[in-house]
Amino acid sequence: MNIAEFDDWAQALLGIPKFKTIDDSLNGLQVGRSAEPIRKMAFAVDACAESIRRARDAGAQALFVHHGLFWGKPAPITGALRGRIADLLAADMALYACHLPLDAHVELGNNAVLAGMLGLRDILPFGEYHGVKIGLKGRLEPALPVDEIVRRVLPDGGAPRSLLPFGPKVVSRVAVVSGGAAFESLQAISEGIELYVTGEPSHSIYHEAMEAGLNFVAAGHYATEVHGVKAVAERVARELGIQTIFIEYPTGL
Repeated sequence: MNIAEFDDWAQALLGIPKFKTIDDSLNGLQVGRSAEPIRKMAFAVDACAESIRRARDAGAQALFVHHGLFWGKPAPITGALRGRIADLLAADMALYACHLPLDAHVELGNNAVLAGMLGLRDILPFGEYHGVKIGLKGRLEPALPVDEIVRRVLPDGGAPRSLLPFGPKVVSRVAVVSGGAAFESLQAISEGIELYVTGEPSHSIYHEAMEAGLNFVAAGHYATEVHGVKAVAERVARELGIQTIFIEYPTGL
């Protein structure tokens, strides 16, 4: 399979076209390569210089990421961006990015995996962004203490970036939107959610959460968005027969 054929497969599987008008990310193929077959594909959260270097050193012909290089406006190919692109071209390594489609995917998405880790039932779409719901909400049965929910979201024992324990100590109604989605907590309040999980905190929602009695967990942007790329890597290996590697490079944020 070459990169053009992979693009066709990924566009269809991940529903990339329907996000074209609402996502600042240039989803899909961001940097191309030759028409030679892809034997190994690397996966990472971020298209940073270190991820590109590790993918190259591992012998990958393509790098699949959640956060790519291009975000909604023209950018001069200078500085760090020039260095990253130069390294990709020198290695004849493609860069493929999938942002909101990989948050929202019902099976492989960051939020779908998080909902499974939490054990949510009666799962429904949640978290509207430009008319599209990219997160999920559901219930826990039985209800769980907030500390147990944090443990399930961060099974490695890490601490969340922020925990605002303003709601009930034992909860059943939970919503998740991975990454930088602090303000979607306001939607959680309006829908009677007891605990909201996202990646990043925001000072601006502190008093809203406190006064509404909402538990707010910011588990980390990286920590909540590592799951989708891993799920796609597993699908690529199983369905396409391409060797895959995951590049773990957490930011701690």
